This record gives sequence, C-alpha cells and structure tokens, in this order.
Amino acid sequence: MLVQSQTEVLQFLGSEAITPYETAKVVILPIPYEATTTYRKGCENGPDAFLDASQQLEAYDEELEQETCVELGIYTHDSIADTRRNPSLTAEEMLEETTATVARLIADDKFVVAVGGEHAITTGVVKAYLEALNEPFTVIQIDAHGDMRYEYEDSLHNHACVMRRVIEMGLPTLPVGIRAICSEEASLIKEKQIPVVWARNTAYDPDWVEKAIAQIKTEKVFITIDVDGIDPTLIPGVGTPEPGGLNWYDTLKFLRRVCETHHVIGCDVMELAPIVDSVVSEFTTAKLIYKLIGYRFK
Repeated sequence: MLVQSQTEVLQFLGSEAITPYETAKVVILPIPYEATTTYRKGCENGPDAFLDASQQLEAYDEELEQETCVELGIYTHDSIADTRRNPSLTAEEMLEETTATVARLIADDKFVVAVGGEHAITTGVVKAYLEALNEPFTVIQIDAHGDMRYEYEDSLHNHACVMRRVIEMGLPTLPVGIRAICSEEASLIKEKQIPVVWARNTAYDPDWVEKAIAQIKTEKVFITIDVDGIDPTLIPGVGTPEPGGLNWYDTLKFLRRVCETHHVIGCDVMELAPIVDSVVSEFTTAKLIYKLIGYRFK
C-alpha cells in the first residue's frame, strides 16, 4: 500500500477535504509534465493552479445535495513526472512512472483522477487500467482536437498523438466535442469507423447526449478530458484553443449520464495552461473535476 506522511502539493479543496490515504476513495494525481506542446506553453503549471483554485470551491454540491468530499474522502498525491524539476525527463520515463503509480493506486482500490500536464500523459494512465482489467473498456475523449496523428514533430508521444496510442491498445474510443483534425485523422476516423461526436452536433442536436452514449458498447469507460474541448469562453487557459466546444451544462449533462449508464473506472483532465491575472480556467477546471467525482459516486 502507498502511504505518505505528507504531500508537497496543496490538498484538493484544502481544509474542506483533509482525508488520510487509507480511507479516501478518490486520489487526485498531479502530473505536471510538459515536453511537446506546440502553441501556447504552460500546462506543466496546470496541476498547481487547479489545486490552488480548488481552495475556493464550496464543498457542498447543490445539484447532488451532498458534500462530496466528506462522503467519499479525497486524497491529493504528490506530483509525479514533474518537468519543472527535471526538464530532461523523457516521454518514456514519464509514461513508465505514470503507469506504475496509477497501477499502485488501482491496486489499493482508489478512483484515480490524474491531472496534467500535457495530453500525452493519458497513454500511461490508460495503460495502467488496461493492464489491471480483464475486459475491454471505452475511452471517452472530450477534446477540441482528434489527437490521432501517428506521430508529430518526430515524436510518437506528442500530445497530438495520444488517442492514436490508445487506439493501438485495441480500445474503442468515443471522441466528443471535436472540431479540429488533419487529413490523416479524417482518413483514420473513416477507416476505423470511430463514432466522433462533432462539436457542431452538440451545438445543434438537442439529443446528442443520448445518441453519444448509445455508441458506447462496453460496460466500463475511462474518461479523458482535454480542457480545450470546453468552450474557450469558459476555459481560455489552454495551449491550443479552438472556437466553439461544449458549454458548461451540456458538459455536466453528458458526464452525469455517462456515470448513470456506465461504470467509470477512472479519469484524467489535461492541458490546463494558466493565464496570468486570471483564475477563470483553473477554477472552472477544479469545479468540473469535483462535479465529475460527485457524479461517479452518486
């Protein structure tokens, strides 16, 4: 069992949610890794900004009528794969550390919420779940971009390639909110018949949530959220912003319905890149994660 006497990071929700590791059902895992971002930098600072913003969250969820952190216990793990401390950290080293850490948390029966950091991290998180389970699961991807390139800028582990690595693991995917792809990705989507929920569909089709859920063919799902999948008016602090995207209440409705209809085994939230003199992106991200935890266990 993983036991720590103290953490070097802020506790998610601060004094509202101090919980020993042994009794917590949920573990927040900060992974401040950034090596391949291609536009706006800064997502390695995302986990700290998110944890700092979470200090301002109300513990009581008015929708779920509960103090989720009290009901469940949420423990904040030390940061791993931190490129601020080790700028020479390779993608392979990051993935090895991520997979090993998540595997230990799964073995301790924790619900893991990994927070990045760049989206390439997801490969290591999903691999840990794949190795721990004896059945397939669907990876639900909320994202502005396809992230299905075979390689980008001479790297197989560029953040633009993460979902290609997931597909190569033999796992079905459900991309949601997509509104930017390249021709290579367009061909792959047709070849693999990937059931993409385009952002334009979420804007114009009032039944898109149920139609999306109907595409999930496995009982278990893993949710990966690149926060640029959310409308940038809500979360502008991202590396590669795209106009459009999911609005706040559609996002919550979708996540709640997924949790109601399927077994969510774990999740990650990636690519938060804080903006100087603004806390909107990190606070919205913190609230999104708290809502998702509440839905998962409600």
